[in-house]
Amino acid sequence: MAESDLYHPIKTLLSAQGYTVKGEIGPCDIVAVRGDDPPVIVEMKTGLTMALLLQGVDRMAMSDAVYLAVPRLPGRGRKDGVRIIGMLRRLGLGLIVVKGGVAEVRLDPGPYQPRANAKRQGRLLREFQLRRGDPETGGRPGGGVMTAYRQGCLRLAGYLSAHGSSTGAVAGRAVEVEKAATMMRANHYGWFERVGRGQYDVTPAGRVASGADISGTEDSADA
Repeated sequence: MAESDLYHPIKTLLSAQGYTVKGEIGPCDIVAVRGDDPPVIVEMKTGLTMALLLQGVDRMAMSDAVYLAVPRLPGRGRKDGVRIIGMLRRLGLGLIVVKGGVAEVRLDPGPYQPRANAKRQGRLLREFQLRRGDPETGGRPGGGVMTAYRQGCLRLAGYLSAHGSSTGAVAGRAVEVEKAATMMRANHYGWFERVGRGQYDVTPAGRVASGADISGTEDSADA
């Protein structure tokens, strides 16, 4: 689909709402006027690119009613679409999608009213506070991040390696790990084994992990 193929479906949509629509007015792809309402400006592209976003933001100096128009959204599913619409909402831009020769408004422009997600913010700050030192380089690719949870499991595995089997309460107090019993029972990394009621020991894999990693973790904490 060429960019110009978007024009007539969008003009049809806006005309049906009582707008007079004209193309290529000044720097704008489409301008629509209805009475004393603010002009509606539409910028079109064959994809939702950075260039289109920048154009939309620039046009907001001319009107509060600015739409971006594309034939499809990037991404691989509904989740990506929700994130894209959330981004446009934060920018105050509207969105029109033209599919099968029909233009559909997916988002109307308007002022963004941010609302903090206290639960997500709390998880972020808790991870920050519980993580010892700064063992990770920001922006590095790949998984295996040294999270506070992983650090706690390493300290528990190190304690069990040195002191033998123990209850979660005793081991947790010794190495300052909350919910130690829950972590050992979950056994996310395969480092623990239950040897009695409420009693856990370290597996060979846990012994290796704690011997290889825990010294580096503690060094990071002291840095």
